[in-house]
Amino acid sequence: MTHNRRDMLGLAAAAIASTTIPAAAQEAKPRYGLIGQMLSAPGKRDELVGYLRAATGAMPGCLSYIVALDTANPDAIWITEVWDSRESHAASLKLPAVRAAIAKAKPIIAGFPQHFETVPVAGV
Repeated sequence: MTHNRRDMLGLAAAAIASTTIPAAAQEAKPRYGLIGQMLSAPGKRDELVGYLRAATGAMPGCLSYIVALDTANPDAIWITEVWDSRESHAASLKLPAVRAAIAKAKPIIAGFPQHFETVPVAGV
């Protein structure tokens, strides 16, 4: 019975370890994330959101691209991105649709006051 109990404890420890190690840490290549605040020229936030919406169609390697309105600043938005790799994100900036959206949006972008790089490890 002692041998069986030891086997059970070993299995339980392995199960606990596998659930506490983040999925991204178990993957060979970690994901790449960005969270940034973007400011529009006064009164141009909706126009800026429209340009971003138009550019977020087919972006290979993009797992999530969320544009959200800042509730405290009527000219600010937050963008949260999750990519399969840093390289996929860099490649997206060369896509014709993305380049066109950047060109249209550039005159009404007032700044990028906050920006954070992340390593996404969990979520839906």
